[in-house]
Amino acid sequence: MKISDDLEKLLPFGYLFLIVMGILKDSIYYYQFGINILRYSTIMDVLISPIAEFTSNPIILGAIIILFLVHFYLPSFLAKNKDLAFVKRSFELKSTDALSPEETKSYYNGIAIKSLILFLLSFFLGYGMAGGYFTKKKLKENKLEYSYQMDFNEGESKNVFVIGNNSLYYFYFVKGDKKVKITPLAAIKNIELVENRMID
Repeated sequence: MKISDDLEKLLPFGYLFLIVMGILKDSIYYYQFGINILRYSTIMDVLISPIAEFTSNPIILGAIIILFLVHFYLPSFLAKNKDLAFVKRSFELKSTDALSPEETKSYYNGIAIKSLILFLLSFFLGYGMAGGYFTKKKLKENKLEYSYQMDFNEGESKNVFVIGNNSLYYFYFVKGDKKVKITPLAAIKNIELVENRMID
């Protein structure tokens, strides 16, 4: 199926939107631990943030692919079912009888784009807020799983819970200590996943 001119023109802005959403999600998530993540991030971290988020989990990746596919075909669905009461209510459709075919196509494309933006905004904001909230809750209740072992260049090893990382730093909690640790990747010799549910 050929991508419509409206959608094709918006593709660059779409990726820019995803980058902004990735920054917003990371900022909200790390802010809950007192970290201004942008101070520790490179341009590359910012650019790949949405891609890294989408591919972090196969369930998330599958859901995002389905979301994009649904919204790709949404304009044609709306055009065919515009007279159904629940479709009108759900998308607040207006009459297109006075519009030309091109104007009608642009109208339905616009609704699909707005709907996609709303879903993605909800996903990124919800993911950032919920991720930080539940991690903090587990920390306070001493329920964090310190499933990683960090081996440092000076020979020391620690059991840690990894909050996150980027191309320069690891952010983590050490078992028995509720203070956030920030360590450059260069200071870490090795990181081992000691509790791996996928293979243990």
